[in-house]
Amino acid sequence: MATTEKKILYRIYGVAALMFLLAIFVGLKLLDIQIMEGEKYQQIAQDRTYRNFTIPANRGNLYDSGGNLLATSIPKYDIRFDAVTVSDKNFEANIIPLSEELSKMFGKPAAKFAKDLRTARVNRHRYYLVARNLGYSEYVKIKSFPMFNLGANRGGIIVEQRTVREHPLGKMGERTVGYERQDDSGYYTRVGLEGAFGPYLRGKEGRRLKQKIAKGQWKPISDNNEVEPKDGYDLISTIDVQIQDIAHHALLQQLEKYEADHGSVVVMETKTGEIKAISNLGRTAQGTYFEKLNYAIGESHEPGSTFKLMALVVALEDKVIDTSTVVDTENGIMTIHRRNVRDSKRGGYGKITAAEAFEVSSNVGIVKMIYENYKDQPQKFVDGLKRMHLHEELGLAIKGEGIPYIPTPGDKTWSGLSLPWMAYGYGSIQITPLQTLTFYNAIANGGEMVKPRFIREVKEWDKTIERFDKKVIDPAICSPETVSKVTELMKHVVERGTGKSLYDPNFSMAGKTGTAQTEYWKEGWASNPQYISSFVGFFPVEEPKYSCIVVIHKPNNKVGYYGADVSGPVFKRIAQKIFTDTPVIDEFETLEVTNPEVEENYQKYFATAREYKEVMPNLKGMPAMDAVSVLENMGLKVQLLGKGEVSGQSIEPGTKIEENKVIKLKLG
Repeated sequence: MATTEKKILYRIYGVAALMFLLAIFVGLKLLDIQIMEGEKYQQIAQDRTYRNFTIPANRGNLYDSGGNLLATSIPKYDIRFDAVTVSDKNFEANIIPLSEELSKMFGKPAAKFAKDLRTARVNRHRYYLVARNLGYSEYVKIKSFPMFNLGANRGGIIVEQRTVREHPLGKMGERTVGYERQDDSGYYTRVGLEGAFGPYLRGKEGRRLKQKIAKGQWKPISDNNEVEPKDGYDLISTIDVQIQDIAHHALLQQLEKYEADHGSVVVMETKTGEIKAISNLGRTAQGTYFEKLNYAIGESHEPGSTFKLMALVVALEDKVIDTSTVVDTENGIMTIHRRNVRDSKRGGYGKITAAEAFEVSSNVGIVKMIYENYKDQPQKFVDGLKRMHLHEELGLAIKGEGIPYIPTPGDKTWSGLSLPWMAYGYGSIQITPLQTLTFYNAIANGGEMVKPRFIREVKEWDKTIERFDKKVIDPAICSPETVSKVTELMKHVVERGTGKSLYDPNFSMAGKTGTAQTEYWKEGWASNPQYISSFVGFFPVEEPKYSCIVVIHKPNNKVGYYGADVSGPVFKRIAQKIFTDTPVIDEFETLEVTNPEVEENYQKYFATAREYKEVMPNLKGMPAMDAVSVLENMGLKVQLLGKGEVSGQSIEPGTKIEENKVIKLKLG
C-alpha cells in the first residue's frame, strides 16, 4: 500500500516539475518576445491596424495648340459616415439639419436621410455611404453641412478622393491622346501622348494614414494628408482641334462609304513638322468605326505607287534620267524574270516622258527607267533611298512606331525581282504612313526633312518647364532642282494626271495617288482582291502650309479602290475646309464720311486754337463744345448760357486774357 502511494506521489512530483519547467519556458519566451522581438510584433500589429494609402496626384492637362483641352483630370469624391465616432450629443443636435441639407442637395426626402443615418448608428456602421462621385464644388459644400463641419472625429465624415481622366473630344483622336495604365505589378502600358509623356503628366503621389475598422474597411485618421500629392505638369500639344475635327469626319465619311477595314489620316505643318491632326479608325463587327490602333504610326506596309516619288528622286539626283526622258511603255506589260509588271490602262501609254509616267502612275514606265539604269548596280539605287533616311525610324516619343525596311542586296529577301518591284512600292518594302508623309513634307519644305512633332512645351501654370522645338533630320534630302521638278510633277498629277478628279481651280494641291495590292500572297486573292488606297501631298503648291496623307485599307472593291477615288477625296475635303475655314481679311473702302459743315467748324476751331494764345478770340458762330475746348486750353473758366452755337461772349474779342478768368458764353 505504501509503495503504491509513493509511486503516485512521485508521479505528482514529476507532473509538477514538468509544469514548473513549462511555466519557466513560457515566461522566458514571453520575455524574449517582449524584449527581443517586441518591436517586430508591435509593427505587425500596427500594420494590421494602420496603413499608409497612396493618394494619386492629379495628372497634368493635355491641351491642343490653341489651348483647348484634350485630356484633363477630374477629382471625384465619395462621402461616407462613421456612425460610431460621433457623440450622442453631436448626433442628436445635428441629425435633422444635416438631413435637410442633404435633401436640398440630392432631391430626396429629409426623413429618408434621417432614417438611414439613425439606422447606421444603431448598427454601428463605420463606413456608411452618403454620396458618390461628387465634383469638387459639391464636396466643399457637403463638408460645410451640420455635423460634417465638425470634421472626421467629431463629425464622422469620411472623404475618399479619386481622380478620373476625361477627354473633352470624346472618341475623336482617342488613340493619339492615349492613356497610361499601371498594373498591380507596377508595369505601365503606355499609349499615345498620355503614355509617351507620362513622367511629365504623372506628378508625385501623396500619402494618407488610415485605420482599419470593421469588415476590412479603412478610415482616414485625420482630414489632412501625411504627404500632399504634387500635380503633374501640363502639356501643350501641336494638335489643332479644328483640323482634327475636319480630318476625323472626312476619314470617317469615306470609310463608311467604301466599307473599308480601317484607315488613317495625318496633317502636318510643313515648316515645323507639327502634327495638326491624326485620326486612326478601325471597323467593328457591327460596321461602325472607332480609334482602334494608331495605324499612322505603327502600321508598316508596302506603300505602292506613292513610293514612285522616292524612286524618281533617286534617279533625278543620280542624273540617270530627267523629267523629259522618254520611256516606251509598249502595250502596258513588262516581263522580268517571267513575272509581269502591268499598267492599269489596257494597251499601255506608248512612248511617254518620265514626267508623264509619273503623272499617270505608269508602273511599266517607272519600273523600266529604274531597272534599266540600276540593274547592274542595285546597291546604288538602295543607297540613294537610304541617303534620304527612308530606312530609319523617326524616333517618335509616341510608342509603337513601325520599323521601316528597305531591301538591300545581300539580304535573305533580295532576289532578281527586288529592284523592279521596289521601283513602284513593292518588293518587301515596309514603311508607315507617317514615315511616307515625312518624306513628302520634305519635298514641300524645299528639301528640308523635319521630324514630326506632337508636343510644343511642358508647362507648370504659366511657367515653361521644357520646350520642344523644331528638329531637322536632314537640311537637304535632295537638290533644289529636283525639289522643283517633282513638285511640278505632283501638281500635274492633280491637274491632269491620276488625281485630276480632285482638281479645284480655287486652291492648288500637289500629290500622288497610290493603289497597292495587299495580302496578295493569300489563297483566293484573285477572286476577291484587296487593296490599300492612298493619297499624299501638300497644299497650297505655291507656298506649302500643310502636308497630308490618307491611307485606307481594304475598301470594298465592288464600290471602289483606286487612290484618287477612295483616299483622294479625304485629302481634298481637308484642304478645302482648311482654306474655307481660315479667316479672310476683307478689304473695304474707308467708313469715314466727310460732312462739309463739320469740316468747316473743325478748321475754324483749329485755326482759332493755333492763333490765339493770350488774346480773347471771336467765338461767335462756333459750336459750344469747340468754344469750350479753345477757352479751357487758354486757362479760362467757362459758363454756358442756353444751347446751340455761341451768339455772345462776356469778354470782347481782342481783349488780353487773364488766367483763371471766368467767361460767360451766350448760346442760341
